[in-house]
Amino acid sequence: MSDRSNRTLALFAAAAALLATPLAGRSEEPLHQAIDRLVAARTPGYAAKAAPVADDAEFLRRVTLDLTGTIPTVERTRAFLADDAPDKRTRLIDELLASPEHERHLAQQLDVQLMQRRRAAKVKAAEWESFLLTATQSNTPWDELVRDVLAADGLDKERRGPARFYLDRDGDVNTITRDVSALFLGANIECAQCHDHPEVADYTIDDYYGLSAFFVRSFVFTDPKTKLAVYAEKAEGEVTFKSVFVEDAKDSSTPPHLPGEKPIPDPELEKGKEYKVKPAKNVRPVPVYSRREQLPARLAAAENERFRRAAANRFWAMMLGRGIVHPIDADHSDNPPSHPELLDLLAAEFAAHDFDVRWLLREIALSETYQRGSRLPESVTDPLPESAFAQALLKPLSPEQFGRSLLEATGVTEATRAAERAAVQKELAAKKTELGEVEFARAVEKRVHAKLKGNETRFVSLFAAAAGEADPDFEATVDQAMFLMNDNAVLGRLQPSGQNLLARLVGLDGQSDEIAAELYLAVLARRPTDEEVADVRDYLGDATGEVRHARLRQLAWALLASAEFRFVH
Repeated sequence: MSDRSNRTLALFAAAAALLATPLAGRSEEPLHQAIDRLVAARTPGYAAKAAPVADDAEFLRRVTLDLTGTIPTVERTRAFLADDAPDKRTRLIDELLASPEHERHLAQQLDVQLMQRRRAAKVKAAEWESFLLTATQSNTPWDELVRDVLAADGLDKERRGPARFYLDRDGDVNTITRDVSALFLGANIECAQCHDHPEVADYTIDDYYGLSAFFVRSFVFTDPKTKLAVYAEKAEGEVTFKSVFVEDAKDSSTPPHLPGEKPIPDPELEKGKEYKVKPAKNVRPVPVYSRREQLPARLAAAENERFRRAAANRFWAMMLGRGIVHPIDADHSDNPPSHPELLDLLAAEFAAHDFDVRWLLREIALSETYQRGSRLPESVTDPLPESAFAQALLKPLSPEQFGRSLLEATGVTEATRAAERAAVQKELAAKKTELGEVEFARAVEKRVHAKLKGNETRFVSLFAAAAGEADPDFEATVDQAMFLMNDNAVLGRLQPSGQNLLARLVGLDGQSDEIAAELYLAVLARRPTDEEVADVRDYLGDATGEVRHARLRQLAWALLASAEFRFVH
């Protein structure tokens, strides 16, 4: 039987076991409907206090940013706002999820979350990014992706990408222990390194070192010939610890185990036969028994409640801007989920659907909870807390989203896309070959990304957090303000060229109302209000020539620098 067949049978067995447990709490109704029911049921008076479903423009911009990392094209905005079909939101979600832009954006989000913008030192960034992009293109199940990361050692020269998780953390046991727990189990147990967590009873020093014991024998080994770093392992080595809060405490030790689970004892091996390859100078040792090999299947498993809860909560937060458990790495009994039944359901359904990320994102996007507007009814004077998910939460654009959206708004992306589409077609014609629709779209997107990546890098350098840290909440700085006011990465896009935004605005000379419409549709993905049209008309006045062109640039810059552009809402 093939590995794929074995995996399929294992998934069926895991799903069947999951469905048999009361925790699963699965429902026969579509998940997006269950989401709305459980969110509303948790809060008395929810229906009267919740924001209505967002209008088409607000929904279009939000879902396009969340699923593809940029604002919609002006053409898509016009078409969507003019479409009266009742299923247009569902069709839009499906189109976005099937796009190469979604694949690239999701891969980039996972990169930031898993590596937190660390410098690529031992594994090339391109190899890691290729691994993630291949995973999102094939919709690799989340549990499989996590197992690939946790099992990687970098030995295979053709597949070094996933080993970056360990290697660019320098194989540091404490860093890896902390990050594996926070990222994949939803538990930041760092403060349990020297004692039981002083504020969280669930996080114990024994659990910290139980997880650490999977990694304590592993280390970074650099081959003297190839100069490649790999994640190697010894056959011996134990974790020892004692609580600094306990006077005269004695050293303790524990075999590897996941938090709250039974220890995994090492097998009895004949003395002298612990290694397949014995340690020696400039030789990578290979133990007969690997502790680290025991981790991936145990941690990234459908029956692991912590794993499936953390996974469901992470993707929920990615879309909603806040976790059901919040912060998302603080899942413990003293910080209960805002909607426990909903989190149980999301976790169970995600696991039962083989951890299909695209399926989960689709169901979340289809829900009214996700589609609610950001403005509450005027009658609501006592807003519900953010944890009620009664309205869309403001989310600052990531540095990548900001850079991509600016290029999309100003027409740079579309011009690049058109040029690269023609280039791909020309190359295919010269080779007398054809590509399917999906592969052609990916080929064009790949070239567009390569052309414009430098612009993203500029935004990341200024707006992202320090390496190894999560991106911060929005907090504008003087440097950022000066960048938006003076840098050519922004102002250089506001010169008329080809069919870019400024060229189109200049081409509408004398038609102020049409200028306002084009400007707002391109930059803010919505039609201007009557008041905004009047403001544009008044500002342009009777100005002509370069004076009028300067005012058009100032109008475009003002919208690009506005809070409305800077946030997902």
